Amino acid sequence: MLILLDAGHGGVIDGVYQTPGKRSPKWSDGSQLFEGEFNRWIVNGLSERLSRRHIPYVLIAPEQRDVTLRTRVNRANRYKGRPSLFVSVHANAGGGSGFEVFTSKGTTQSDAAAHCFGQEFVREFPEKPLRADLRDGEYDKDRNFFVLRNTAMPAVLTENFFMDNEEECRQLLMSVEGRQRIVDYHERAIVRCVEGHV
Repeated sequence: MLILLDAGHGGVIDGVYQTPGKRSPKWSDGSQLFEGEFNRWIVNGLSERLSRRHIPYVLIAPEQRDVTLRTRVNRANRYKGRPSLFVSVHANAGGGSGFEVFTSKGTTQSDAAAHCFGQEFVREFPEKPLRADLRDGEYDKDRNFFVLRNTAMPAVLTENFFMDNEEECRQLLMSVEGRQRIVDYHERAIVRCVEGHV
C-alpha cells in the first residue's frame, strides 16, 4: 500500500508564514504555533518512520508554499487504481481539546482507516478526549472536506489537539516530545492500515 502524506496549509519561507490565520494565539512568553509548520514536522517524521519500515509513501505537498486543495487532490489522484491511503495532517482550533479524525460522508473504506487512527490515539493519550461521532459506531466524523470527497482512494484528515488551547499547544503541539507522540500514533495507525489493506 502507498501512503500519500499531506501536510495541510503552507510552511514558513524566509521567516514569513505562508497561510493567513491557521496559527495559535501568541502566548505570554512570545511563542506562537504556525499550523503549517507543525503539519510538516509531523509528516516529515512520518516519512522517516515509513522509510525505516520500507512502506512506500509520497509527500503530496513538499513545498513550503501553500499548495491549493485542487493541486493536492490532483497529485493524489495520479495514484488512482493503486492500493493507497491519503492522510492529511492538521492541528485543530475553535475551542476544545483532544483529537478528531474526519472522512467523507457516508460509509466508505475510509471509515476503517479512521477507526485505526482513533484507536491508536486513545492508546497513546488515554487521558485526552477522542472527539468521535459514535452514532454509527465509528470513530470518524463525516465532513464534506474538499480533499476527502475528491480523492480517489480511502482518505482521512486528522485534527491533532487544539492550537488555541494553551496547555495542548505548548505541551503537545510545540514540544518535540509531544510531536513525537503524535507521530507515534499516526505511524501505528498507518501500519495497521497497511497490514489490513484498508
